[in-house]
Amino acid sequence: MGVQPHILLVTFPAQGHINPALQFAKRLVAMGAHVTFATSMGAKRRMSKSGTYPKGLYFAAFDDGSEHGFRPSDDIEHYFSELRRVGSKSLADLICQVPKNGGPFTCVVYSNLIPWVAKVARQHNLPSTLLWNQSPALLDIFYYYFNGYGDTIKKNINDPSFLLKLPGLPPLGSRDLPSFLGPRNTHAFALSVNKEHIEVLDEETNPKVLVNTFDALECEALNSIGKYKLVGVGPLIPSAYLDGKDPTDTSFGEGGSSYQNLQDFSNEIGGGAMSLDI
Repeated sequence: MGVQPHILLVTFPAQGHINPALQFAKRLVAMGAHVTFATSMGAKRRMSKSGTYPKGLYFAAFDDGSEHGFRPSDDIEHYFSELRRVGSKSLADLICQVPKNGGPFTCVVYSNLIPWVAKVARQHNLPSTLLWNQSPALLDIFYYYFNGYGDTIKKNINDPSFLLKLPGLPPLGSRDLPSFLGPRNTHAFALSVNKEHIEVLDEETNPKVLVNTFDALECEALNSIGKYKLVGVGPLIPSAYLDGKDPTDTSFGEGGSSYQNLQDFSNEIGGGAMSLDI
């Protein structure tokens, strides 16, 4: 018999990460899971306290090494370094504490830009899954950049006539690629963080990524990387938007592809099917 899953959902402390992760959490709770939503202390203080949250959704915070949280004027590379150093220890402490609600954690889900969370989870014998809140095509680009296409991209990214052909994707022009992939990259942290995402996934036996999209929208991008299983669980937007959609649209609502994918994930962790890949 499976146990009621308790997911520790860890998100990068920025609105573009918190909002979709919160929608994801609410949907898991609606399927019977317990979810503890964790972000940095500063971001948690800024979250609305007037919202109504469903039973089974709890909140926690970890230390990111900053008294005020990240600000645009801060040294971003220093912030990311401290986020990893201090956040890893703080998150480990959070995992070790027996939660007051929901029972012990059974799984960790983490958002973009914090790949170190997977390593903390592994140290505590918890399986983890990446929640990718951007287009799967972007993850595809990062994967292939670090697997055979990096030199070609760096050499040609400033050529307006350049077309990059990646498996399973339409031709991409230089303007379709992240600017920090070029040789004049001024945001080294972004490249190293995404490289670590790929490395963490490559260390798993059967890597799975939950993606903020749905099958009918980006089917090719979801299947571009043969060694990863990218699963559409979106769109991760408030239900008020979905309420206005055609109920026969198989991409949305109960019975849609994302609903079924999320139900499968909930059943997987509840039934103990997720294993720790070392």
